[in-house]
Amino acid sequence: MTRTASPRLALLFALLLPGAAAAADYQVQPAASRLGFSATFQGGAFEGTFGKWNAAISYDPANLAASKFDVTVDTASARTGDSDRDGALPGADFFDVAQYPQAHFVTTGFRQAGGQVIADGRLTLRGVTKPVSLAVTFKPQGDGATLDVSTTLKRLDFGVGGGDYADTSVIGADVKVSAHLQLVSK
Repeated sequence: MTRTASPRLALLFALLLPGAAAAADYQVQPAASRLGFSATFQGGAFEGTFGKWNAAISYDPANLAASKFDVTVDTASARTGDSDRDGALPGADFFDVAQYPQAHFVTTGFRQAGGQVIADGRLTLRGVTKPVSLAVTFKPQGDGATLDVSTTLKRLDFGVGGGDYADTSVIGADVKVSAHLQLVSK
């Protein structure tokens, strides 16, 4: 084998190896996307959204090993439509945005659980980092896709609503987080 053939052969092997291909990179279309949450207060359900966040999405359902989500959320942008609640969320008892202005989720891997894709990762919120798993639904559409993810968090695991607000009979322990992202190929 000649010296010039060796790099070509190495490239050919690299292309044929499973997992060697990169996942497709996507850009989120903010106007058509939503990052939201829902919980309960005094037995009644409420919903909210985060108005400011960004997400770096690389995803290939045929090559989950090369896929990655990296999401940063401006926690001060949380809105529920209730002025009292919206005024309290940025405070020290809830998101404490003065000390922890952002939440961050990054995947550590993906796996199949029956017919469902699960994105395992680490969420950092209020300075606490914990493992979190997201259910993933990905639907290719033309030159883009829709991506829906969801999970349920235990708010007290992250110190959200502690102190006087730690009573889970007033504010429910579970917070459902979901996102609907409209993606365009980069």
